[in-house]
Amino acid sequence: MMGLASEVLSLLVRQGVTAAVAESLTGGLIGATMTGPMGASAAFRGGVIAYATELKASLLDVPSDLLDREGAVHPAVAAAMAAGVRKLTDADYGLAVTGVAGPDPQDGKPVGTVHIALSGPGERVWHRDLRLTGDRDSIRNTTCQEALKLLEGVLKANSGEHSG
Repeated sequence: MMGLASEVLSLLVRQGVTAAVAESLTGGLIGATMTGPMGASAAFRGGVIAYATELKASLLDVPSDLLDREGAVHPAVAAAMAAGVRKLTDADYGLAVTGVAGPDPQDGKPVGTVHIALSGPGERVWHRDLRLTGDRDSIRNTTCQEALKLLEGVLKANSGEHSG
């Protein structure tokens, strides 16, 4: 995954843009992966681990009524988290994940339900919704990888490159 993070950081630097992360089920794994490569500070602004539902509202401005109505595991919550971290850190891109890594369901959502959102310039939002299988660690690792792939794909599309 470090190679993927290096590629994402390289794309961010080449485009002169920055990114930040808002993480729930991954608990900081995306931020740790993004800061692994040397030179990460040139493009990575920081992140928020909003594991508790109420922190999604208080730190990332996720609407409380949305959380009350849908719970924390919902595509609109991921989008609000992404927009919130983007604004909070003054980043060009905000990448957010929320979901259920297990061992138990949450908010009526089964283990393996994951929502990824990327908020970018012009208030544009990209989504990726996943239904993963495996144990807690594999769900968290796959979520990290898929989140980075989403960011990589958007950055490559913006630069005219093809994503793999």
